[in-house]
Amino acid sequence: MLLIGDICASMLLADREIHMKGVIFNVLEEMVTKECDLATWNLVLEECAAEGIYTAGESYPDSELFLLVESISRHTGIAQESLIGAFGEFLFQQLAARYPIFVESESTLKSFLKSVDSVIHMEVKKLYDSPGLPSFTYFEPSEDQLIMKYTSPRKLCILAEGLIRGAASYYKTDISISHPVCMHKGSDHCDLIIRFL
Repeated sequence: MLLIGDICASMLLADREIHMKGVIFNVLEEMVTKECDLATWNLVLEECAAEGIYTAGESYPDSELFLLVESISRHTGIAQESLIGAFGEFLFQQLAARYPIFVESESTLKSFLKSVDSVIHMEVKKLYDSPGLPSFTYFEPSEDQLIMKYTSPRKLCILAEGLIRGAASYYKTDISISHPVCMHKGSDHCDLIIRFL
């Protein structure tokens, strides 16, 4: 099971603080205020002693985001793993609305997913300085299957799964995802196996 403590421990072992762009914090705020209310978000900020004003293009410590997620989990009763997955789905919707060119340039879910590392991440690097993106390599064992090999010091594979589910919803494509190889189980990468139904 994915735990915020596992992620924080992996960051500490890397001997450096990893940062995330403010747009991610902005979208988390949008999700909490939409699914709960503004009072819940303010309570979370107060509990985490977070300022709560995030500029989209600026970088903020991952540890702050993880503290927010822990607090949201406590206040909503939603397990952290489920919360991160749901956030991934919501995040995809919001990023697609902010940057429609990325989704409009691909006609199918599979072609979109295969463009993430070589096209979308390259464009994101032009928009943001040091965005700290994960890397993906791809294997296509059959026409109805795509394996995305995920590597990242953040080990946010559950967020990646949520983003994939969000993309599937956008492209109106039924999928199943399995995750037999995982960094949280000692591997150096995660295999996200997407089957197109």
